[in-house]
Amino acid sequence: MKKTVSRRQFSQLAATAAAASAVAPLGLFNARVASAAPGCNPASFRVDGFGPLSPKLPANTEDLSGLVGVDGLSGDFRGQPLLRLPEGFNYRAISIRGQLMSDGNLVPGDHDGMAAFRVRGGNTALVRNHELSPTEDEAGNNLGCLSANGRVYDPFTGDAAGLGGGGTSTIVLNRQGEVLGDYVSLGGTIRNCAGGPAPWGSWISCEETVSTPANNDQVTKKHGYNFEVPADLRQAVDPIPLIAMGRMNHEAVSVDPRNGYIFQTEDRGDSAYYKFVPSKTPRRFGDLQEGGDLYAMVIDPDQRATCDNSALPMGEFQGTSVVDTRGLGRGASGSMLPFLGQPLKVSWVKLEDVDPEEDTLRFEAQAKGAAVFWRGEGAWYFGGKHYWVNSGAGDAAEGQVMCYDPKTETVTLVVESTDENLLDGPDNITVGYDGTLYLCEDGSSGSLGAENFSQRVVGVDAAGGLFDLAQNVIPGDTSEFGGGCFSPDGRFFYVNSQGVGITYVIWRDAYRPILLRDG
Repeated sequence: MKKTVSRRQFSQLAATAAAASAVAPLGLFNARVASAAPGCNPASFRVDGFGPLSPKLPANTEDLSGLVGVDGLSGDFRGQPLLRLPEGFNYRAISIRGQLMSDGNLVPGDHDGMAAFRVRGGNTALVRNHELSPTEDEAGNNLGCLSANGRVYDPFTGDAAGLGGGGTSTIVLNRQGEVLGDYVSLGGTIRNCAGGPAPWGSWISCEETVSTPANNDQVTKKHGYNFEVPADLRQAVDPIPLIAMGRMNHEAVSVDPRNGYIFQTEDRGDSAYYKFVPSKTPRRFGDLQEGGDLYAMVIDPDQRATCDNSALPMGEFQGTSVVDTRGLGRGASGSMLPFLGQPLKVSWVKLEDVDPEEDTLRFEAQAKGAAVFWRGEGAWYFGGKHYWVNSGAGDAAEGQVMCYDPKTETVTLVVESTDENLLDGPDNITVGYDGTLYLCEDGSSGSLGAENFSQRVVGVDAAGGLFDLAQNVIPGDTSEFGGGCFSPDGRFFYVNSQGVGITYVIWRDAYRPILLRDG
């Protein structure tokens, strides 16, 4: 008989989560920096985490035949480990690219950002992005996110006419993490990379594109927007672009449950970090369509590192001198990571041309003094704070994690990778119930060597130590992980492997909540 979390266990889990949000990871990050050796060099370091990883067969290994392989390799995955996991962890491979969904469509490829929601019947819904362009061929399937009810944002034109392009699919799971059904829930969009969950039960899906009919002969409308997808709609949503949130190369969002403010990242080498203030405090699906105001983050340049008095790195953008966070990793006299763990005061500038014809939103932000970030990627809200990733940022170009605290109006560099074998180009991010950060790698080299690297899910404990939770071992699949998230009760961790198009359901023995500090 499958064990579930008892009421007492769930109460303990909730208490752990509440305690974690009180301390939050930043408390110990700051303590670690304060105790760093002279020279401000608290470099990345390894901790045990859940223990060493080893190859493991999926629980449903006998069902994994007749699938679509990687680069022409066999799609028969029976009897083959797909992941390396710690001892005591198990997993199932579900909703795989090319499989038949319950709405009659094939599972689209390029699985990416994702979140889990409690839905009717005590089940869980995973709303999952597909980073697809119109006509993109996914192992012989170019239909993309073709909605069964015909609702699409852009019907496309030319050789893309009638195809689904990018969008989202939704997977409904029972309490044991088994699939009850799956269907396309958003169609006719492009390169839906990440997004973020809203506390009222919606997924906000982000287009990572700025295509228009003027620059892309496959589209009939402007793209570069966010779209809201209810988790429990059971069919494709009528796609309405959230124009007031800005037209840009979107990546991800995090939603503040207290006031509905939405914080947004942008996947550009000179990106800004944005705050959307809705006109109406959102409480249900559709409220965001009422519009609002958009702002960009400014970091006060008149601040210095407490450890070595380094000045903030500055750059000239759009005729304005602004803080360029891409240089935060190196300080005075060559010292490393002088700003790690140090809160920096911020303010916000309002943007006016939020729906520009060209990709110029960040240019307006920079002209008004907004700070520059290196490729804003995944974002997540936890414990009153907003975390996000800058992929490829830092002195070693291996990625940073930033944290914005709206109570103190500060932003803090909480992680910077100094070695690709510790953390290789993080992309999506989520936070466990105990405050542990989990990062999905999207690097170009790393843990198994440049010729045969394999991406991982990397955890970050409260002191900033890095550990591995999972690693991809499918032959030939060197693609990114994406969409890492936890079930509403903390018993399951879900994550996507983009290249082969697999969603993994991971759990611990006896379905214990996945807590790093569970005693």
